[in-house]
Amino acid sequence: MTQAEPFTRAHYQEAAAAIRRWTRHQPKIGLILGSGLNPLADEAESANRIAYADIPHFPPAGVAGHVGQLVIGRLAGRDVLIMQGRAHAYEGISLPHATLPVRVMHELGITLLIVTNAAGGINPDFRAGDLMLITDHIGLNALVGHNPLWGPNDETLGPRFPAMSKAYDPALRRLAVEVAAGQGLPLRQGVYCGLAGPAFETPAEVRFLRLIGADACGMSTVPEVMVARHMGMRVLGFSAISNMAVDDVDAEAEANHEEVLEAGRLLAPRLMALLRRILVALPPSEG
Repeated sequence: MTQAEPFTRAHYQEAAAAIRRWTRHQPKIGLILGSGLNPLADEAESANRIAYADIPHFPPAGVAGHVGQLVIGRLAGRDVLIMQGRAHAYEGISLPHATLPVRVMHELGITLLIVTNAAGGINPDFRAGDLMLITDHIGLNALVGHNPLWGPNDETLGPRFPAMSKAYDPALRRLAVEVAAGQGLPLRQGVYCGLAGPAFETPAEVRFLRLIGADACGMSTVPEVMVARHMGMRVLGFSAISNMAVDDVDAEAEANHEEVLEAGRLLAPRLMALLRRILVALPPSEG
């Protein structure tokens, strides 16, 4: 499958059918785990684990910190589908291919998507180790044409021109804030900026991102959210602030992926506690 050959609903249905053969769970809630956040899937009970390589058309997750398997089981009393790792376009695949798992989730009946990522802090008030509720995003790549919705549109999946004014569901965001407050868990709120990667940002780019309203930045999430909203899925998003982006050319600090993974591992228990309580607090109709 090349970038010139678009995926169709038949591809998504084939992948979904393969997943159904591996599990009896029928989740309505999907989670995508970012760099270093794989331990979040370990608490799933009665879980089926499926390697991406065993699912037709699924993109591989080739970056360190991304296991590359589905975990489908029970978490906080809910059936959930958890992606341990994601594919990125910078690995050399098309955006329709990188976001194919979200299309497959939709075919499986998932209506609520929770996305997580490790992100660099742009807001000077943030610190490495913070959790941030994503209130909105800036999709710089999508704005200039690197968009997962380019190409033929299947009207059975969603409209040609989907609205993104409420990309991150307001009711779910309010619930997350209430749950965090009830736990006494500090929770930042802010705008996530999606970049192409894989190079980390220059100091000038960091200052530019701050100027246009970004609070954190990373190399994922935005394409997945756009595809999910195209299909009418509700979305809740969190960034684990793994490092503070460097905004001074003379600074000694330098971003690296090992730092991101370690921060993700340290943040995973707090994010897991928050997600578990959110799952409990969701209305029964949500899954």
